[in-house]
Amino acid sequence: MLKPASFMDLAQEAANRHADILGFGYDDLSETKTLWVLSRMHVIFHRHPVWREEIDLLTWHKGPSMMFYLRDFRLTDKDGLALVEATTSWLVIDASTRRIVRGTALMADESDGTAGRDDAIAEPCGKVQMPREAHPELVGKHRVSYSDVDINGHSNNAMYVVWAMDAVDYDMVSARPLREMKINFSHETRPGDIVELYLLNVPEEDGSVRCIVEGRTGDRQAFCVELLF
Repeated sequence: MLKPASFMDLAQEAANRHADILGFGYDDLSETKTLWVLSRMHVIFHRHPVWREEIDLLTWHKGPSMMFYLRDFRLTDKDGLALVEATTSWLVIDASTRRIVRGTALMADESDGTAGRDDAIAEPCGKVQMPREAHPELVGKHRVSYSDVDINGHSNNAMYVVWAMDAVDYDMVSARPLREMKINFSHETRPGDIVELYLLNVPEEDGSVRCIVEGRTGDRQAFCVELLF
């Protein structure tokens, strides 16, 4: 079956290619010394694609929303039925200071006709956080290394999902399909950083299990993901 991190890899590649076509891709933002960063993502897995299955991946941007720029994805089977749907919230940051850049002139909005009106998921991904009263278990530590890092010199977003899935008990992830995932990326991590992984399992009334995984570097949250199995 298609793993969650593999879907993220496909989605990021599709987003990059589409942004290039529309004139606000990696090279376009480089001219203003800015970068795209993924801030939040909500994914619903209706059915996980299997090996050698023919699929199509669609993506479209939905224009700005407050400080974010929204982009949706829909992965379908050969008959056009939705297998995976996702909505993402992106930020533009200064490449040097890592601070948010607002209102960049490169950014298309609804008025130029390129923004899609369809919603893969209607509501943008909200805040994901470990409950305050919870006592999550420290289940592992990960040293950021070569295989984690992308062209911008920080950990690729898909790798956070790899770490989170590995933090969950193997019997859980191997026996139950992932139904839904919400993730917030709070702070970038770089080579040499040690990411501590904290896990909280929350049984649901319908028999499903909600796993919250938080990655911390020192006293700072790097990411927090909610996984529904």
